[in-house]
Amino acid sequence: MIRAVIFDLDGTLLDTLDDLAAAVNVALEGCGYPPRSRDEVRAFIGNGVARLVWRAMPQGAAQADFDRCFPLFRQYYLTHMTDRTKPYDGILPLLEALRARGVKTAVVSNKLHAGVVGLCRDYFGDRLDCAVGVTDESERKPAPVNVLRAMEAFGVSADETLYVGDSEVDAQTAQNAGLRCVGVTWGYRTKAQLAAAGVRMIIDTPQEFLSLL
Repeated sequence: MIRAVIFDLDGTLLDTLDDLAAAVNVALEGCGYPPRSRDEVRAFIGNGVARLVWRAMPQGAAQADFDRCFPLFRQYYLTHMTDRTKPYDGILPLLEALRARGVKTAVVSNKLHAGVVGLCRDYFGDRLDCAVGVTDESERKPAPVNVLRAMEAFGVSADETLYVGDSEVDAQTAQNAGLRCVGVTWGYRTKAQLAAAGVRMIIDTPQEFLSLL
């Protein structure tokens, strides 16, 4: 019996691509670099915003360049992270259905913790039981630490938990935590990429998820 579901955030619950791309390009422009396309930013997402900015910078950029660029991204994004971001169609009803069934839900993201908490509060209200992002001290996914902490807080075992995400990082996170992974195709990776990452349960709409329970 599934008693808990742990979700990734970007590309899984929220379509954040346009706001991330805008913040990336504000930071790049501020450092004198050329902008990136929406599709380029999509491909860079998955290992947290620091890695996103690293990948968006020109090849050969140094740590000093990143140290100039990342604060520009962070300042802009934390101010504009809800300009165009929105839940994917069907996500709010899915979270409400899980709550009605007594299933605990959490978000574990590689986004900055302040951003994760703010986005989850603004878009999901009380539909989630827990929201965790990255701080200077915490490990990023695919390290399973925050996933395991959420499971411990819920008092659930691996057999009672599903992990849901849209990327190769999510597949590895689930594996590292000993969890079954559900891949979603409405995010930032294709079905073929998810399958290549070892994901066996892949869904095309949020409505399909309940049938897995």
